[in-house]
Amino acid sequence: MSDRDPVHVLHPEESWRFLREHEFGRLAFHLVGEVHIVPINYALDGERLIFMTAEGSKLFGVTANSDVAFEVDEIVGDRATSVIVRGRAKTLEGQAAYVIERLPVRPWIDTPKSVVVAIQVEEISGRRFDLTRPWLRDLPAG
Repeated sequence: MSDRDPVHVLHPEESWRFLREHEFGRLAFHLVGEVHIVPINYALDGERLIFMTAEGSKLFGVTANSDVAFEVDEIVGDRATSVIVRGRAKTLEGQAAYVIERLPVRPWIDTPKSVVVAIQVEEISGRRFDLTRPWLRDLPAG
């Protein structure tokens, strides 16, 4: 890739930094032969993503098949960034669940969520895109 290439591959540390700077993304998981995707808020604990959930399809999905993917995106001006991780989800119980006490992750909506889940990241990739979005320049003045 040249410097003029609109796609820039992020170094893994840049991808981790991007994840640390954000707190909201989308979790993809398997559930009864289908792939589901849901928004979650999260925090990082080293190279693990930590989130809270309650009994339901998300928890059932990640416990029945721990193979998950997670994505965080951002568009600022003429640049877009996307980081994707793949890994294994595991519910944390007992002393292990207390990790939540030192992380800035709590439910964003007023619903009870008492199950702590960690995603151990096995693969991380990130890209930054220089956007042209010609339709924005071609809009009629008005």
